[in-house]
Amino acid sequence: MGYRRLGRNTGHRRAMLRNLVTSLFRDEKIHTTEPRAKEVRSIAEKMVTLAKKGDLAARRQALAYIWEEDVAGKLFDKIAEKYADQNGGYTRIIKTGYRRGDAAEMVILELV
Repeated sequence: MGYRRLGRNTGHRRAMLRNLVTSLFRDEKIHTTEPRAKEVRSIAEKMVTLAKKGDLAARRQALAYIWEEDVAGKLFDKIAEKYADQNGGYTRIIKTGYRRGDAAEMVILELV
């Protein structure tokens, strides 16, 4: 899954990352902390690569990770077509400053 523990136990971390990936593909943009965004970026890039394959096995692998069926459909139908001729680099991280409460570095993670 990744190397950052993000201050969570395994189950919580996996669920959080699945939620963030699902939200990224649903809204095409999320606002989160920098370490979380870097983890989500690596997972999201792999999901887009799966979607570009487009076969049944890839669809089932994506559905095993993404919570919502309609979001997985959007990934395979719209997002994969958008990046059909691009090799990697599907996401962008834009730094937005620091969070007021704990001064965590905040970023916007979006699909390019």
